[in-house]
Amino acid sequence: MTKKLSFMQVLILLIGAVLGGFIAKLTAGIPFLSWLGFGDSFGISPFTLDLGVLQLTFGLSIEITVATILGLVAAVIICKWIN
Repeated sequence: MTKKLSFMQVLILLIGAVLGGFIAKLTAGIPFLSWLGFGDSFGISPFTLDLGVLQLTFGLSIEITVATILGLVAAVIICKWIN
């Protein structure tokens, strides 16, 4: 039986990912915590569709770090604890 994610669960997951990324940026300069910023980014480089009257720019980039993964794991635990 599959269970749908509620809006609150998706919001908690997003907050966990954002806080993890923020922690990764904060700890980048600290020698014994710099491993939290280890990761990679991937995605689609921006490209523009020019229709003459309208220009649309599309692109997507995702940066995954150790801190982001830890933030997502903490968010999943919080979601399970809430339900």
